[in-house]
Amino acid sequence: MTYVRLFKTMSVAALAVLLTALAGGIVPDRVAYARIDKPAAEEPDFKLIDEAWNIISKEYVEHETVQPAKLTYGAITGMVNALGDTGHSTFLTPDMVPLAKQFIEGSFTGVGIEVRMKEGRVVIVAPIEGSPAQKAGLQSGDVIVKVDEKDVLGLPLDEVIKKITGSPGTAVSLTILSPKRGQTRTVSLVRAGITIHNVTWSRLPDSHLAALRIAGFSAGVTDELRKALKEIKKQGLNGAILDLRDNPGGVFDTAVSSTSQFLHGGTVVQVKNNKGVIKRVPVQPGGLTPDIKLVVLINGGTASAAEIMAGALQDAHRASLVGEKTFGTGTVLEQFKLADGSALLLAIAEWLTPDGRVIWHKGIMPDVEVPLPADAEPLYPAKIKDMTMAQIQADGDSQLLRALTLITEHGRGE
Repeated sequence: MTYVRLFKTMSVAALAVLLTALAGGIVPDRVAYARIDKPAAEEPDFKLIDEAWNIISKEYVEHETVQPAKLTYGAITGMVNALGDTGHSTFLTPDMVPLAKQFIEGSFTGVGIEVRMKEGRVVIVAPIEGSPAQKAGLQSGDVIVKVDEKDVLGLPLDEVIKKITGSPGTAVSLTILSPKRGQTRTVSLVRAGITIHNVTWSRLPDSHLAALRIAGFSAGVTDELRKALKEIKKQGLNGAILDLRDNPGGVFDTAVSSTSQFLHGGTVVQVKNNKGVIKRVPVQPGGLTPDIKLVVLINGGTASAAEIMAGALQDAHRASLVGEKTFGTGTVLEQFKLADGSALLLAIAEWLTPDGRVIWHKGIMPDVEVPLPADAEPLYPAKIKDMTMAQIQADGDSQLLRALTLITEHGRGE
């Protein structure tokens, strides 16, 4: 097999589709162009596939539905699914491959949700901050059951994506099942061009603390973070509640450099390849705020690169984690380009926390577990900036309030 350097990706947070763009971490580094070398012992398996293909093509009763491209993509999808790496290794159609670049660049067109397939259902991993989906109140864990009143349960993910995507200014209706509430509702969304503002912050009223949110780790986020941290220091603030809730991840190098802003030294993450060889990725020198008081918010939508940051800060005893168990994305995915422009995203390595904890399928447990009430939504800096402390305390974001109490009483990170 030959390799051409172009793309490498870390964890697609359960296919991490922003319903027009892939998320969860694509870094311009490598794409592997696959050359098929079939061992002699495997030849009967390929003959079996040929035999099944010919029978289906010749005998299936609804002959007009037998489309070679769909059969091919279905067969490849089946092979990847047979690995049991649900939500990580995946097959991308040619239409889905270029969408990854849009997320890296931090802008795309769509409704702004990252989704994955789980047990035949399309589940929202996280809404993108400022997107039509977030404004409509869609949340991590919501299930998409219909698109424009048509049932999508059991459909392949790429087909669901095609139904949801479209030109800016056009509308699409989604029927959403909320597991938290046990209720179904229909929302109408207008597709839009979305520019991702991944780093936002606001001073918490009546305090010397900042509410700092990282919504994703696309290219350029470290620069945004450093700019925010410089302003926080300039204003004399001595602590921050770092919000990683509903952060689907992003570029591996960005996760490393961003995490390094809060650490003096040590390790950010470990990467174990398929031969069991482990490589430590060190903290980059020059972090701006290695001593600022820090508490980190996490939830089930915290995935991929965000889990790298959370795990590193927890293992270094740098910050307490407050909230709920993270998503559990923990593989290094490599993109293998196929002949027709489609691609395989295949897990070729696993990442571990600095202390060697496995995150893949397990997630990171918070130090202080606090569920968010079913009728509450996370309070992000964009909203906090216009609120009083009394309004924040009455809003219902129990995770933020617990973090505020923790950082005030204990000053973890000093």
